[in-house]
Amino acid sequence: MSTPEFPEFPDGFFFGAATASYQIEGAYDEGGRGPSIWDTYCREPGRVAGGATGDIACDHYHRYREDVALLHGLGVDSYRFSVAWPRIQPDGTGPANAAGLDFYDRLVDELLACGISPAATLYHWDLPQALEDRGGWRVRETAEHFADYAGLVAERLGDRVSRWITLNEPYCSAFVGYAAGAHAPGAQEGRGALAAAHHLLVGHGLAVGALREAGAQEVGITLNPDRLLPATPGSPADLAAVRRAETLHNEVWLDPLFAGRYPQHEAETWGEPADGSHRLDRSYRLDTSYRLDGDLELIAAPLDFVGINYYRPITIADAPHRDHDPATRTAVDIRATETWRDDVRHTTMGWPVVPHTFTDLLIDLTKRYPELPPLVITENGSAEADTVTDDGRVHDTERIDYLRSHLEALSAAIRAGVDVRGYYVWSLLDNFEWARGYGQRFGIVRVDYDTQERIPKDSYRWFRDLIATHRTRTDTADKDHR
Repeated sequence: MSTPEFPEFPDGFFFGAATASYQIEGAYDEGGRGPSIWDTYCREPGRVAGGATGDIACDHYHRYREDVALLHGLGVDSYRFSVAWPRIQPDGTGPANAAGLDFYDRLVDELLACGISPAATLYHWDLPQALEDRGGWRVRETAEHFADYAGLVAERLGDRVSRWITLNEPYCSAFVGYAAGAHAPGAQEGRGALAAAHHLLVGHGLAVGALREAGAQEVGITLNPDRLLPATPGSPADLAAVRRAETLHNEVWLDPLFAGRYPQHEAETWGEPADGSHRLDRSYRLDTSYRLDGDLELIAAPLDFVGINYYRPITIADAPHRDHDPATRTAVDIRATETWRDDVRHTTMGWPVVPHTFTDLLIDLTKRYPELPPLVITENGSAEADTVTDDGRVHDTERIDYLRSHLEALSAAIRAGVDVRGYYVWSLLDNFEWARGYGQRFGIVRVDYDTQERIPKDSYRWFRDLIATHRTRTDTADKDHR
């Protein structure tokens, strides 16, 4: 029997927890690791809240056994972690650093000893600084080096890691990092950001080939498609802004990967008007000389799954065009802006909690992209104002409500026919939240950054009970069908 508190999922559905290397590992200068773009970015004044860095973070590099024990106690089927490229190739090229591979070797063996399936993400934003100095993702060379790195990792871990993810949220790498300047490397560019987006996809395609050659069983990519809503549903201007935002947030990635084409509206989204005006009915110029023949076929290499990260919808309003020099105008200047919602609760990140949009997004994706492979939810969770109470616990009821409602929305999407195979909660641990430093807590386990003490929150126990209930229900159903 199922417990009403817990949503139901089909037999074979798996549960996991996720983290990322720079956010938890620390040990930034140990084991032969080279500097990443985030090491550099954190040291630039004013970039990160409180001047925080990932130098220590959760000290997972030294405490991974303790963290795997927490995963084991949680009862997860799988753990999604990311490999730090600078640990494997300190300069981004050349032979593998043995000490770096040894760390992930130990982590994988510890997971398997606890019956937990490892899922490795190859790129979660920590590009070796040496490659950024040579152009970063703006240049094709980085994509080629990424494939070499993927091969090195798969050669060492491929006998025990079955699930591989090439990139995590390339939208953030390209547009938050190279256009908005709000993530490493902190650039504010137009063409450079668009070139970065393309070369990330090329790197993905090349890495898929390297992983297949190494015998990888399951290969995918993780995207963060957004559910975009007009601030005023009847406003033609807001609807047009949503149309432009769809290109930026979703179609740049989904169209080449799963439809074999570049976005239909890309030129009018961020191209330069051919006649010098900014009227929407004019023809537009867009420099795409970084694209080469055969790139679409490379990018669209068949995948076994696609990871979906989802947290909240984005409400879009029209915004004035900001005139800049065409050579420097940022790619995110699409005459659209995100607006606040007064009708719902927001997490401490300022993100609105609207669970049904999770269902809507998943159903819409499968309708728009019939060739979409099975889905895995690779991140979902909430940042909340957690406190340790007098009883020594963290009673994070709002996070539990968030997880329950979004898992109910996911269950509804599955009942509607969406093929979703598993779910990873974000995140196992409180961690370094990028440019927001340590002020946002996403973990189902609290981390005291002064002492490194781990305290499982109430959400940890709720998620543990959800997994146990799912196993009991599906085991009972299996016995009944024998």
